[in-house]
Amino acid sequence: MQNMKKVISTVVMSLIVLAAMATDSQKENRNMEKNDNLQAVEGRKNFGNKRALVTTPQPCVMIATWDKEHNPDVMMAAWAGQLDYTKIVISLSKHKTTDNLELTGAFTVSFADERTVAESDYFGLVSANKVPDKVAKAGFTITPSPNVDAPIINEYPLALECRVVSFEDGMLIGEVVNMSSDESILTDGKVDLAKLKPIVFDAAGMCYRALGDIVGKAWGSGKKFQ
Repeated sequence: MQNMKKVISTVVMSLIVLAAMATDSQKENRNMEKNDNLQAVEGRKNFGNKRALVTTPQPCVMIATWDKEHNPDVMMAAWAGQLDYTKIVISLSKHKTTDNLELTGAFTVSFADERTVAESDYFGLVSANKVPDKVAKAGFTITPSPNVDAPIINEYPLALECRVVSFEDGMLIGEVVNMSSDESILTDGKVDLAKLKPIVFDAAGMCYRALGDIVGKAWGSGKKFQ
């Protein structure tokens, strides 16, 4: 009787899984049908919503944390943005970094630049779960942040020292406690992006691009229409 119950339970679970798979397939087919029925604008090519460039280019954000053995870890994240003057939001799936965030409640954010393209890409390719010393392996060094429980990566000249405000449904919100900068990227006491030379992720070309020249004045170029 016990074996029969196990068999029935297994069959029921299998049917539930198959039904869920069929439902997902139907949804995907409906979405494809919707995309097939999209109307085109003259002179433009439709791509549908698959891998849509919702926000591009994207900053190459480098998140640094401590693990439970106090080893430094750093990963690259592309889906990040600014909520207000003191908060940053980053979309994260399950990583060693997310385990560390739950442990310490703090992190630092730096930005990949032209000088660190290979190292930054490496940090996005390799998990600290498999290579716990990947920061040292890339030849990078750290300084403990004096303001939050997280490491500052010395080779990145700009760092945001952050504490976790919330982390729910894969959405990390951090409060910037302090921004610290190396003197080498300052002009007249302000961060100079021409000296920082940050790179961005181009999702269309699957590559990194350097930021270009200044092409206008914020809150200034549009005044000619006033």
